[in-house]
Amino acid sequence: MDTIQVALGERSYPIHIGSGLISDQELLRHSIPATQVLIVTNEVVAPLYLNAFEDALSAKQQHSLILPDGESEKTLASLAQILDKLVEQGFHRDAYLVALGGGVIGDLTGFAAACYQRGIKFAQIPTTLLAQVDSSVGGKTAVNHPKAKNMIGAFHQPSCVLADTNTLKSLPTREFSAGLAEVIKHGLILDSTFFNWLENNLQEVLAQDSSALTHIVSRSCEIKADIVSKDEYEQGARALLNLGHTFGHALESLMGYGEWLHGEAVSIGINLAAETSKELGMIKTDDCERIRSLLKQAGLPVTDSKIEPDALLKLMRMDKKASASGIRMILLEDLGKAVVVSSPEEKVIKKIIQTQSVVGSV
Repeated sequence: MDTIQVALGERSYPIHIGSGLISDQELLRHSIPATQVLIVTNEVVAPLYLNAFEDALSAKQQHSLILPDGESEKTLASLAQILDKLVEQGFHRDAYLVALGGGVIGDLTGFAAACYQRGIKFAQIPTTLLAQVDSSVGGKTAVNHPKAKNMIGAFHQPSCVLADTNTLKSLPTREFSAGLAEVIKHGLILDSTFFNWLENNLQEVLAQDSSALTHIVSRSCEIKADIVSKDEYEQGARALLNLGHTFGHALESLMGYGEWLHGEAVSIGINLAAETSKELGMIKTDDCERIRSLLKQAGLPVTDSKIEPDALLKLMRMDKKASASGIRMILLEDLGKAVVVSSPEEKVIKKIIQTQSVVGSV
């Protein structure tokens, strides 16, 4: 088992990565030391892992809530269901919430933990690649507004993250590929050696070789934990983790939640950000081609012919990273080196969106 520490003073917590963690009785009872526990999961994950997890944890007062699956469920209504359950069961401030599932379940459960009695503890048990390498770490919690993604939320750090790599083997191919977008992103923003490793070892990753899976989860968590430890509330370096997300979040909102998986939208966003970087003279054509090639080999989309540039730009202006002066984007100066760019010319962005949309329609 690999363990990575997110160093945040009194809010520090471990990320445990390994196989069989969901049923590791000793680890679970040490990591979630509560008599009152509410496990939040969804209808896809519950039949696979809920019973084993409940048997291993065996808290004195243990309840579960099974929600529908999908990004469309990341709403205030779903949040209310969790809060209702906590109130109905008489949960106290020393209770624990557990997020057993992917990014949607993690975001919902974390936000409920932030809200209930002004904050209770919660544990992340991510079961998708995207959640293990990205969304379960760092304390960002939220629900979507109908007009914009993740607009209602809070920073609330988990007490622990337990990433059981065995759960990745039950993922549909599309879900697994979606998670790889965030893995590739981590190499692009901070670690060119990791990006090179992914180029050379992608087939082992796609074949779900155990050592390859452990490596991509561990290295991604190391990169994110290091950034979060230095900039918990995204006042500086943490913004780099949003490479591809300014485009990606706007695309999800524009096309309707669920049309693209989050990782797929991020993949398209990474390609658009790379092309924008090239257009601004920041990276070379060869760099763009390497990025696009790796994304495509990972089974990810890089364009969407249905994008309407003006509509996408309007949503990008509403992005949480935007300021009064305009859009703020994460672009690339090199493979392994990302920067924040404030107010890039919108005509350049529009040109890239139009060009890539045409490419996607061919």
